[in-house]
Amino acid sequence: MKRLVFGILAAVIAVSTLSSCGYNSMVKLDENVKSKWGTVQTQYQRRADLIPNLVSTVKGAAKFEQGTLTAVVEARAKATQMTVKADELTPENIQKYQAAQGQLSQALGKLLSITEAYPELRATQQFSDLSAQLESTENRITVARKDFNDAVQEYNGKIRSFPTNLTAGMFGFKAKGYFEADATAKDAPKVEF
Repeated sequence: MKRLVFGILAAVIAVSTLSSCGYNSMVKLDENVKSKWGTVQTQYQRRADLIPNLVSTVKGAAKFEQGTLTAVVEARAKATQMTVKADELTPENIQKYQAAQGQLSQALGKLLSITEAYPELRATQQFSDLSAQLESTENRITVARKDFNDAVQEYNGKIRSFPTNLTAGMFGFKAKGYFEADATAKDAPKVEF
């Protein structure tokens, strides 16, 4: 009988100790990071979905810019193939994902800068609408990435703080990666005619 009472008492103490060490809050923060990651992926997918329409619109007016159009299509294919699961948000995986998306951003930037040479293209309603949607999506991506980084910062801060770092280590909570500024973002695309 005493063993049963001591066993129950030990279980209650263990549960109360774990809850006071932040396990539940780490789970909530982890889920928040995963949710924010889902939003980032949704916005990148929205951008990827707009690209075929944009390429088709430009293709009709800028027939001799085939190399640029091909680069955009190839970059889109690479970017959509690169996926990172919410459970694998390591700094290395985030960097690989960001690199694939960065190549697409560069190709899109070049495509949009080339369209400046085609006033008849810029004057079409379809191109105007697609450009506005793309700009809106890029803004959404920026907000989603910032929200993701904020969630990661809160999560990483929690799992690295004492005493929750002890619980985090016991249950396998690991630091998540951040989105960082793309190394090529400081350079404007070069367009030569």
